[in-house]
Amino acid sequence: MADDSTFDKVTGKAKEFAGKVTGNKDTEAEGKAQHAEGKVKEFAEDVKSDVKAVGEKIKGAFKKD
Repeated sequence: MADDSTFDKVTGKAKEFAGKVTGNKDTEAEGKAQHAEGKVKEFAEDVKSDVKAVGEKIKGAFKKD
């Protein structure tokens, strides 16, 4: 879901910021990791959508009228 990736990106950035402000390197690293996870999820969703669109175009090319 797009909400899932957005949640991870926003929460990750918040944790990263909190870690920087408090000097907590573990929280900062956790935030960076969660933000990266959200970006990966978003990329995977985009690829999935693109593959589905290509599949539909291929299916349409072989559809007999």
